[in-house]
Amino acid sequence: MTPPQRQRRFPQDGPPPQPAAPAGKEGEGGNPERLYVVTGPDGERADLDLVTLIVAGSPDPPPSATPEQAALLRLCAAPLSVAELSAYLNLPFSVVTVLLTEMLAAELVQARFPIVRKALPDRSLLEAVMHGLQRL
Repeated sequence: MTPPQRQRRFPQDGPPPQPAAPAGKEGEGGNPERLYVVTGPDGERADLDLVTLIVAGSPDPPPSATPEQAALLRLCAAPLSVAELSAYLNLPFSVVTVLLTEMLAAELVQARFPIVRKALPDRSLLEAVMHGLQRL
């Protein structure tokens, strides 16, 4: 026995409007050629992490900026991570890193890399803590 099938009701004027396909998505029927046009043939990338903070020097884009670069500059008025920028612009991480590499070379944005902590704490700090505990 098959479950009953629901039938859609359409207005009598014509078929329902189709939603617009999202631009810039590779995997969901987007246009991968568009991503190539955005990044250009070079595709050089700086060594950026997902957690690297990006901040714009000035939120006003120069006249030569592409729409994607202008959007990046507006978003980076306050520091944002590369992962957040990728999500807000709905672009893959690799495309955002190529755009940011060009903008870093033109000094439109600054990158604040995460602080890497040492694997072992400083010995003098441990000794100071030990001596402080012994005095108690």
